[in-house]
Amino acid sequence: MTDRHEISVTRFIAAPPETVWQVMTGRLEEYWCPRPWTTEIVEIDWRSGGRMATTMRGPDGASHDGDGVLLEVTPGVRMVFTDAFSAGWLPQAAFMVGCLEITAEGEGTRYTATARHWTQEACEQHKAMGFVEGWTTMADQLAELAEATDAHPAG
Repeated sequence: MTDRHEISVTRFIAAPPETVWQVMTGRLEEYWCPRPWTTEIVEIDWRSGGRMATTMRGPDGASHDGDGVLLEVTPGVRMVFTDAFSAGWLPQAAFMVGCLEITAEGEGTRYTATARHWTQEACEQHKAMGFVEGWTTMADQLAELAEATDAHPAG
């Protein structure tokens, strides 16, 4: 397939990849959706094939459940997830495959978040839902946490 129906955002984070990965996996509920929305982790099994289930809640009471699996977890490099399956590899209506990747860049980290869709229509729907704005805000919130953590490491 040459057209991956892909959209992505990227951001430089002024913290080392180890710190960014630690925040990505350990503090997901603090950056996963744009504030004032919040994220509740139902279950995340940080391994390939593990369940990834969250609930995002809006200030007006709206909520969005996300239930899928992690396709790849390469510590310090990338996590790939999809809603095409629920736990136990049970097929369900699919919208996208998400990929969050980090690479060392100078004194910090390059973060790239990508969503791939089965159809152009789904890709356009995701854009219309505010993908760029939402996922850019998510990246900004991740950077804020990682940069603060790096400036004040636990210990």
